[in-house]
Amino acid sequence: MGKRKKQAKVLRIFRKVHRTTGALLFIFFFFISISGLILGWKKNSNGYILPKTQKGTTADLKKWLPVDSLHTIAINTIQNELMDRTFEVDRIDIRKEKGSVKFIFVNSFYEVQLDGSNGNVLSIGKRRSDFLENVHDGSIVDDYLGTDGYIKLVYTTVMGVSLFIFTVTGFWLWYGPKRMRKASKA
Repeated sequence: MGKRKKQAKVLRIFRKVHRTTGALLFIFFFFISISGLILGWKKNSNGYILPKTQKGTTADLKKWLPVDSLHTIAINTIQNELMDRTFEVDRIDIRKEKGSVKFIFVNSFYEVQLDGSNGNVLSIGKRRSDFLENVHDGSIVDDYLGTDGYIKLVYTTVMGVSLFIFTVTGFWLWYGPKRMRKASKA
């Protein structure tokens, strides 16, 4: 088999792999691209996607209330605001330089921001970005099915490998014909 025929055969194989992978994973790439695009804008959404971090009165931690007191204020605040549920804190995000602390709640996509020094409520906000992150990385399916992260692991592996395949085959689909034309002129 001649060199040109080998190159053409490789191109056909790469085109088929590229097309088949794209067709099989189209919907997943659609969700990843849209959610990734929106997540890229989260801090520039005027607080719609991710609430803006509010400023407290002091960055001096010695003047702050104890974390357990701030925790109690945050729980009471969110339960008074949204009375139909119970809330559990997922994580606490201390923004020392801003003088504020964020309490982010499990499975609710809400946060409460408090002034670290006096416990005043600075904001109660919906964290749409957390939902979008769960869509983006596939953990929304894990949460729904209770599979403890296994679906996310498989999903991110398949999507990462397929993105690699797209990169390699896409490059070859661009470069291969150039190489063939160059070889035929020689």
